[in-house]
Amino acid sequence: MTVSTRPWLAPGLLMLLALVTTVLSFTLGGYGLLVLTLIALTTTVCSGLNILIGLSGQISFGHVAFYAIGAYISALMTMAGLPLPLAMVTAAMATAIVGALLALPAVRVSGPYLAMVTIAFGFIIHHGLIEWRSVTGGANGLAGVPMPETGPLPADTGLAVMACALMVMSLVFFHRLAGSGWGRAIRSVKATEIAARSLGFSPLQTKTLAFALSALFAGVAGSLLSPLMMFINPESFPFTQSILFVLAVIVGGAGTVFGPLLGAILIVLVPELLSSMAEMRLLLFSGVLLAVLWIAPTGVLGVLQARFARPARLTPSERPDQQRLADFLTRHGPDAGLVVEDIGIRFGGVQAADRVSFSAPPGSVTSIIGPNGAGKTTVLNMVSGFYAPDTGRITLDADLAGLPAWKIARAGIGRTYQTTQLFAGMTVLENLLAGMQQGRLGGCWRRPDPDQVALAMDLLALVGYRGPVHTPAEALPHVDRRLVEIARALALAPRVLLLDEPAAGLSRADTDRVSDLLRTIAGYGIAVILVEHDMTMVMSVSDRILVLDSGRPIAWGAPEEVRANPDVVRAYLGSTDYQAPPRPEPWDGSRDATLFVKGLVIDYGAAPVVEGVSLVVNPGELIAILGANGAGKSSILQAIAGLHPASGGSVVLNNESIESLDAARIAGKGLALVPEGRQVFPELSVRDNLLMGAYTRTDQGNLNQDIERILERFPRLRDRIDSPAGLLSGGEQQMVAIGRGLMAKPSILLLDEPSLGLAPAMVAELYDALAALRDEGVTLLLVDQMANLALQVADRAYVLETGRVVHSGSAEDLRNDPELEAAYLGENVA
Repeated sequence: MTVSTRPWLAPGLLMLLALVTTVLSFTLGGYGLLVLTLIALTTTVCSGLNILIGLSGQISFGHVAFYAIGAYISALMTMAGLPLPLAMVTAAMATAIVGALLALPAVRVSGPYLAMVTIAFGFIIHHGLIEWRSVTGGANGLAGVPMPETGPLPADTGLAVMACALMVMSLVFFHRLAGSGWGRAIRSVKATEIAARSLGFSPLQTKTLAFALSALFAGVAGSLLSPLMMFINPESFPFTQSILFVLAVIVGGAGTVFGPLLGAILIVLVPELLSSMAEMRLLLFSGVLLAVLWIAPTGVLGVLQARFARPARLTPSERPDQQRLADFLTRHGPDAGLVVEDIGIRFGGVQAADRVSFSAPPGSVTSIIGPNGAGKTTVLNMVSGFYAPDTGRITLDADLAGLPAWKIARAGIGRTYQTTQLFAGMTVLENLLAGMQQGRLGGCWRRPDPDQVALAMDLLALVGYRGPVHTPAEALPHVDRRLVEIARALALAPRVLLLDEPAAGLSRADTDRVSDLLRTIAGYGIAVILVEHDMTMVMSVSDRILVLDSGRPIAWGAPEEVRANPDVVRAYLGSTDYQAPPRPEPWDGSRDATLFVKGLVIDYGAAPVVEGVSLVVNPGELIAILGANGAGKSSILQAIAGLHPASGGSVVLNNESIESLDAARIAGKGLALVPEGRQVFPELSVRDNLLMGAYTRTDQGNLNQDIERILERFPRLRDRIDSPAGLLSGGEQQMVAIGRGLMAKPSILLLDEPSLGLAPAMVAELYDALAALRDEGVTLLLVDQMANLALQVADRAYVLETGRVVHSGSAEDLRNDPELEAAYLGENVA
């Protein structure tokens, strides 16, 4: 919720609304007064539904059931002689409890499944009212509901005043709730449950709270409907009314204070204005709603707010209050830090992590590194509670292994993510205030106090964020998103901070600033655990480094020890006992390039991940692109194949520029990509997967012969030709993916990490096939983490570091070049 430069606007409009509706309650009479009361009651219901849709992001098509429950409770109690205020309170509490109970199964599903649960609930209540004749009167309903005693005022005027007062109070409550601790918790879970859990919020708790509050407003509104109508039956609460409630919230503007009021006016008043048009009334009403949604897809007030809202400009100071930060970040007592002992986890038949142990003392920086698929993020997910380890212990004063993520966050472990997980729909400041709640709901009414805001500003200044704090988080550039996410994790006042690739996508200068920040954070006594592919950064900031390979620790120690460890070098450069077949004779073919890339620049809305890369692939050559994780290798292949647009440079395929073409047209011009992770079509058979590769071919003849050649190249696929590809092993799927690419008869085949996740025997079989393709004259561009193996089959290679080519030459010259090792493990610090 953007903080406006006019904070008085919403309270002022609410006071004006109270005044206008009070005047209308005393001046209108008869049918006009009835319509006003119905608008007020509908607004109250929709204000509650706005909590569910606008703040929590959940949908309910069963809210008419809560409306009905409140109406029947009120009718039964007032008919028994009890006062209406007591009936209203009882209806509100009863529907809140029912709403909370409904939330328990409902919040475990989402989307259409959640809608189905609430629809089913509505039908159950509707039929229950019909069948429970002894209490509800069955289909005949309850007649003779008494009007309330309103003193000197006429009963209908008194009801109108009560309904309008209820409407204003519901809008005021929503206004205060959205900016309170409850509101931030609910909105955080709506934006991203993963990040919300890592800040200590329980999605079950916040979603149940939203359901209960939403049902409460529907129930209390229903409690006034029965005396207003003096007769109710099940047909007074049709299912279509639930749809209209949802439409009112969406058309008015979900998440806005006055959206429910505008929506209620539309669904109550417009049909009445069109009542003289008989059969055409519903058609015209539907047309009005469709027109509004077409013109304003985020609701009328949502569009107006986005266009005219002017957030107050407030930026952090250049230097934070060091004493305030120290008091906040070091308020936990001395401890032994985080200790991880022999943790392991298996996914199906894959051992993703096995007997991983390390310690992270307070005030230290501990890095976890390893090649792709080594299990680094898996370890972070176990430590932070997103995975429960099968074995081992995770200790931070107490054993945390197996606890849910939100409980581990409350124990003092904060984290960031490879892809930033800021709360969209919330401002930078609100993101930090949510973190400062440390998983607690706080109050439902109270706004953040000045001390909290000042502390949030200090945290932003600490990480180096200099932009406006009322900017929506989703509008931030990449670098600022990284900084704000770190600041939000620090707002938890963690004892341990887990950082997953914080330098991904950053420039060298920004990476250096993040390195300095990590040492500053550790200076507050926080144990920092870093997963990062930038080896220069890792070697410069780390006190201890844990190296993983295929889920197992292979080294642990100081940076100098790890840097010189031969097992680490082998893990990164892919050393193996297997030796790929060399080319019988050095390549000496045409220099009329099949693929020519010049000055390629690629970014993802941040600093370039690839900058100024040029390369040439001649017909029949096998070219390798090498470099550490995050160097930009896969990004280059994706840009060449048209899967990600390049922001600069040129790509020429067979003397035709293709950098501006989409992936489908590039594939049709003779380029095939075998993507990282194989990405076969799991439900299709192996045969059908191969046939899909021939989709772009102009000649569709001899397909069976081409498949036979693929089976001769990969014999183990023959017995599986009619099996679903999703049931094959990883190596067999890789063979299918390569075969699918070859079926296109491409002029060049791009292979992205073909050996990733494969057993050594399968890697040998795969590289034998690549060597055979090379010898047959197939033009190949290869990216593989196993650099030494790639250099055995390649003719030439390009070495990348942080998105730039730092070395190139023949594969033979590069095999023992120390610059290759530096590109993978950072500059030699010895």
